[in-house]
Amino acid sequence: MSVFARCLFTSLFLFGFAWGAEDRPNIVVVLCDDLGYGDLECYGHPVIKTPHLNELAETGILFTDFYSTAPVCSPSRVGLLTGRSPNRAGVYDWIPEARKATPNRRELVHMRASEITIAKLLKDAGYQTCMAGKWHCNSEFNNSRQPQPGDFGFDHWLATQNNASPSHRHPRNYVRNGKPVGVIEDFSCQIVVDEAITWLETCDPDRPFFIYAAFHEPHEPIESPADLVEAYSGSSRDRNEAQYFANVANVDAAVGELLAGLEKLKRRENTLIVFTSDNGPETLNRYRGAARSYGRAGPLRGMKLHTTDAGFRVAGIVNWKGRIQPAEKPVSTPVSALDLLPTFCDLANSDVPENLDLDGANVLPVLEGKVFVRDKPLVWAYFNALNDARVAMRDGRWKVLAKLNGGKFAKLQNVTVDSASRLRDAELTDIEVYDLNADVGELRNIAKEDTARTARLKAKLEHQFRELVKNSHVW
Repeated sequence: MSVFARCLFTSLFLFGFAWGAEDRPNIVVVLCDDLGYGDLECYGHPVIKTPHLNELAETGILFTDFYSTAPVCSPSRVGLLTGRSPNRAGVYDWIPEARKATPNRRELVHMRASEITIAKLLKDAGYQTCMAGKWHCNSEFNNSRQPQPGDFGFDHWLATQNNASPSHRHPRNYVRNGKPVGVIEDFSCQIVVDEAITWLETCDPDRPFFIYAAFHEPHEPIESPADLVEAYSGSSRDRNEAQYFANVANVDAAVGELLAGLEKLKRRENTLIVFTSDNGPETLNRYRGAARSYGRAGPLRGMKLHTTDAGFRVAGIVNWKGRIQPAEKPVSTPVSALDLLPTFCDLANSDVPENLDLDGANVLPVLEGKVFVRDKPLVWAYFNALNDARVAMRDGRWKVLAKLNGGKFAKLQNVTVDSASRLRDAELTDIEVYDLNADVGELRNIAKEDTARTARLKAKLEHQFRELVKNSHVW
């Protein structure tokens, strides 16, 4: 059956009628930066109030096992946009601005023009496309030497290379469609929403749209509205923690403004909204200027930059008003940001190139409340992890961690022609196995309790890891 036929069949089955082109869903992805798994009220935070996100979760689906594509920003964004492990694109760690040649060639790193993104495929299918917020997919931002957001299918874009500067308040480093715009007097998440809604006002109301709203919050340097900081001053340990709580609350306020804008333009009814984060929370004072990083990982072990679940298990809320029935309880099926591209393309009647090696899967059955079985496990290979395990896999209920060469393999921020051969020859060792259904905090390694099961899981991880290393871009 062709992709189009499958989409038509799915539409008929789900909704009882065939969609025309104009009936395909609008799609909005809201991506936070360094938001912890435990930072939202609907994920158990005891202080921060997030009424708009609570409402999206209550009238949609809250995922307990939603994963980003990497435990750090740049590769996570590349993986989300392409539906492929970011290693395949050669983006292994966060991307610094290109300033001078370095031994590890990080100044060269960018999402190459050959990568095919959600925006490109949806645009080719007739969608209007907009990106606003943090780009962080190249080292030479707004420079013709590397592709920019507009080269990946975005009709309109307002972006920064990395963080909002000097902070979330009144940033001055935004660029709109290639032209710097100077200081914008507002907070960054509100700027992102205002840009998206203003753009949408100019769009054809009879054509579907895709918006990628990449908030800078709550990544440092954190700055929040004074009234919100004051509101949390009595329930925080100090002023800096109040700033963080207010920052997350301001994210929720921006989501509320986004929903109100969609309602005003009468574009809310058939809009699929995904809210998530690029990775787990930052650690307080890990680097200069991170004094306000009070993110929480909830019950998970680790933090950003870890291959334990706190590094990349994140908030995941999906809402599709009038289409997705509210889930009676949180959904525990493992889902990844890798899955967005194939799922969106199915909904948009967009053909995915047959030779495109995707790591994500079409998770429409999950949105329908049905059983979903993933063909291949989720695998992460992050060679600059803070913890000793550099490779991780989620396969059903099982989480598997592995060191490289007994933990003696040197950390890598990038894979170059000089380090690629060492990586290909590295051995997966010190296998750890956790049953996440019983041990969400990955506290009890059960690898030795069932050696046959551990051998099967190691063999599966070994196969996936070797294939990924073989097909990863080398700089």
